[in-house]
Parts: sequence; C-alpha cells; structure tokens
Amino acid sequence: MDATKQDKVLIVDDDDSNLMLLTHILDPEYTVYTAKNGGEAIRAAEKYLPDVILLDIIMPEQDGYTVISSLKSSEKTRGIPVIFITGLSNTDSEAKGFAFGASDYISKPFSPEVVKFRVRNQKKMLDQLRTIEQLSLTDQLTNLPNRRSFEIRLQSEWARARREQTPLSICMLDVDKFKNYNDTYGHQQGDIALRAVAENLAQTLKRPGDFAARWGGEELVVLLPNTNSRGACVLAEQIRRRVEGMDIPCPGRGQTKLTVSIGVHTQVPEHSVVSSEFILEADAALYAAKSREGNKVCN
Repeated sequence: MDATKQDKVLIVDDDDSNLMLLTHILDPEYTVYTAKNGGEAIRAAEKYLPDVILLDIIMPEQDGYTVISSLKSSEKTRGIPVIFITGLSNTDSEAKGFAFGASDYISKPFSPEVVKFRVRNQKKMLDQLRTIEQLSLTDQLTNLPNRRSFEIRLQSEWARARREQTPLSICMLDVDKFKNYNDTYGHQQGDIALRAVAENLAQTLKRPGDFAARWGGEELVVLLPNTNSRGACVLAEQIRRRVEGMDIPCPGRGQTKLTVSIGVHTQVPEHSVVSSEFILEADAALYAAKSREGNKVCN
C-alpha cells in the first residue's frame, strides 16, 4: 500500500488468491485496501473512503448484496461506486446487483485490462460527479462556498453543537453602500471589489472549522463552531478593520475603499430552536449595524 497515491480502491473477497491477483493488477496505479468479509469491508469503507470498491458477491456470513445494502444506506459511503466481482454469469444476478446499487460487474477469471478499464471508468465518472457537485456548491464570482453549501454546513454544525452543547456563532456581513459603489465605478469594478472582500475574509479565518460563504448579492456569512460571543465579536472586528484598511485597485481611477457592517449572533442550540431562527438573529444584528451608518459590528 502506497500512501502517496491519491486514488484508493477497496477489494473485498474471501479468497486470498483473488485478493492477491487484484492487488497485483491495481497496486501500481492505486492505493489498495483489502477486506475478507462483509464486516471488514464496511469498516474499511467508512475508515478509508475509497474511490471505488470491488466487492465479491458470494462470501460467508454476509454476501455482497447485504454488504452493498449497508454501504448504500450510510451517508458516508453511499456515493462510492461498487463494482461486483463474481463468477456468476446469469443476467438475473447482474440485474439483482444493479438493483442494489452496483455500478458495474467484473467477471471471474479476471482480465487485467478489463479490471483496469472498469475501475478507471468508475473513477472517471466519480471525478465528473465531484466536479459538478463542487461547482454547484461554489460561488463563481468569489470562489467562496455558496449559500447552498453554507446551509448544508450549518445543518451539520447545528446538529453537532446541539449534541455537544457547545456555542455556535455566525457573522453576517454586508458591504456598505455597495449600490453607490457600483453606480460610481461600474458593475465590473463592483465584482472586483467583492472578490477582494471575499479573499480578505477567507484570509482572516485561521481555524480549519471556520466556514465563510457568499450569502447573496453583497452579503457574506461566516460560521464559527465552538466559538462564544466574545470570540466571534473579536473576529468580526478584525474582519471589519481589515476590509476598512484595504486598497482596492480600480483601473484608471487609482485605489478605492469599502467598509462592511457585521451582525454577530451566538447560541448554544436547543431542541426547541431551529437554525433559521439563528440566522434571523444575525440578520437583526446586521440591520442594527447598518442603521448606525455602517462600518460597525453589532451583536
């Protein structure tokens, strides 16, 4: 197993000779993990999150159909393509496998070229799906995650904070007088300015768990797990000052300036409160900051 290889394959078969042969075929190109029964397969899939799983159908204790049912019922592993490896040659068994969610079949005895082709094909399709998914979750102007991505992350962090009873903070940012800026310098320059603010925001966040996104228009949002109100306000003030101090290039017109207003809200989630109310509280704080002529942090 070579940990430097990025693409990972899990081979599941109770026959040592099959494991050795398939590992020999795939090892030059992939990091290969192996499992000899269904329980090992499920644990390995959840631990290593392989790009492709090769799964034998006929195994003791749990057959391949039982294993793939478990994989497809788990949020962590349901998206991993599964190729059945089998000595069965009837169309009924293939149809059953596809009904359970298999992506392809490889028949025994193995042809090295067929094995390589089918694994590469599944990896290629997976990469395409990942690219599409990434594009659907990324704001194309700022390259920050978009609102949909933020809402997915919020649900995850909200559930964790509620389970662990830890504080969750949110900062809603709005660029002050952005319409006037666009009217003065043009929408193309407005896009340049938004990208500059977004880049500055991303650079301010230091912890891996902190999450910034474009909420929409000239609004950005930051989610701060396990952060109390004081910590969130300190970070918000850092963001405000950094944006205020930026010089934004404007071709033919020198440097331009912008400021932001920020609304901060912190909560330890309870079962009686939903995440949408959490956002509304941050919106109310942002409105308070805007009503005080902007370039303010309010909570």
